[in-house]
Amino acid sequence: MSAGDTGTGAGPRARTRAPAPAVSAASVAVPPSMSGADAELLAVAQEVLGRVWRDGRHEVATALRTADGAVHTGVHVEGSCRRSSVCAEGVALGTARGAYPGGEPLTVISVVSVQIKPAGRFRVIAPCGVCRELISDYSPDATVWVTTPDDDEVVPMRALDLLPEKSRRAW
Repeated sequence: MSAGDTGTGAGPRARTRAPAPAVSAASVAVPPSMSGADAELLAVAQEVLGRVWRDGRHEVATALRTADGAVHTGVHVEGSCRRSSVCAEGVALGTARGAYPGGEPLTVISVVSVQIKPAGRFRVIAPCGVCRELISDYSPDATVWVTTPDDDEVVPMRALDLLPEKSRRAW
C-alpha cells in the first residue's frame, strides 16, 4: 500500500473535494398553462440544479415524468473532451429506462429542463437537437416545455413538433 492510500483501491488523487455550495438563483414563475404535475417537474429540476450546479461541469438539470407517474432526473455531465459530455435529458431518459420493467416501452409524459443564466435566474430551456431526437424516439407525444425566443414565454410543445421533418424509425 502506498503512502496516502486508504486501502480502497483509490489512491491519494481519488480523494473527493468538498461539495460546491448550492447556487442561489431566482426561480422560473410557473406559467398559467402549466399543470400542477408539470409545475412539480419545474420545481424538482430547479432544486436539483441549485444543489449540484458547477460552472463548466453541471449546468443543466432535467426532470421528466413517465406514464407510471414516476419522476426521474438527470444532470448535464461535462467531460474534458466535448464529445464525452452527456446532456441532462439523456441522463434522465436513461435513468427512467433503467427504472422501467424490461418488457414495457418507456413512455415519457412531460419534460422540463433548466439552466441558470448569468443574471442569476433559472431559465427553462429547449433540448438540443440530439435530445429532441431521443425524447421523440421514445415518446413522440411527450410534452416538452421550452422558452420562446421572441417573448421569453414558457410554453409546452409536443416532442415530435420540435423536429417537424423527423424520420420515423420502427424499433
